[in-house]
Amino acid sequence: MIWFTEHWTEGVGLTVKANEVKKIKSKYQEILVLDTPEFGRMLVLDGLVQTTERDEFIYHEMLSHPAMVMHPNPERVLVIGGGDGGTVREVLKHRSVKEVHLCEIDEEVIIISEKYFPTISQKLRDPKVKIFIEDGNSFLEERKNFYDLIIMDSSDPVGASEVLFKREFYEKVKNSLRKNGIMVAQTESPILQEEYFSKAYSEIRKVFRNVGVYLAYIPTYPSGMWSFTIASDFIDIKDTTQNTDRLKELKTKYFCDSIYACLFSLPKFVQETIKKS
Repeated sequence: MIWFTEHWTEGVGLTVKANEVKKIKSKYQEILVLDTPEFGRMLVLDGLVQTTERDEFIYHEMLSHPAMVMHPNPERVLVIGGGDGGTVREVLKHRSVKEVHLCEIDEEVIIISEKYFPTISQKLRDPKVKIFIEDGNSFLEERKNFYDLIIMDSSDPVGASEVLFKREFYEKVKNSLRKNGIMVAQTESPILQEEYFSKAYSEIRKVFRNVGVYLAYIPTYPSGMWSFTIASDFIDIKDTTQNTDRLKELKTKYFCDSIYACLFSLPKFVQETIKKS
């Protein structure tokens, strides 16, 4: 057994006891699979926890379902990042979906996930799914007015992922959406990563007409409080009274009708951060 620590900030982090299962150096990053008593298997990229078997459903459900429910008829969906497959799995729970594209820059993440995280990656080889091993920034340049929904399942804004948190990228996202298209992105912790959170919200707001922030509580992510930013030019994303009949069809463990109804209820300090952005 070893002790693994992810350092969230100087002096603050998450420490778990674990067995090392697999460690490789891909072209882009160090990939580590840990087996922990409390969280099951844990996927770590460059020292940062990406997902665990125990709490992954919270992140993947909250990243996927609000936007899927809001869209009048989501048929074609793009997931950028998300090589573990959890977001793809959740998207495919919606019967309207005809095609899911997964754009992941690091093929090793997919290979590792399929071998060590089968409950998360189980839908990656579904006939509706097409996988592209490409950089998301370049990928969007080739697809205009193409997707109903684009989900940014990116890692933290460092290294190759940093560009995915900038206005120029969100403009490419907007151009790749069809009418009524919706974009949703994970936008870090409003407590321990306030600067990143505020900047991402500000950049998205410069590009899209309608923007909203909502939260979920994920034990293995910095501070436990995690933010998502959702945006559209045509859909009033703050109206959570539409398409609620779809909620009854979803098999979920975190996302539900009561969470959806008050999706944009935010703590006062988060509201203040957004106002200053």
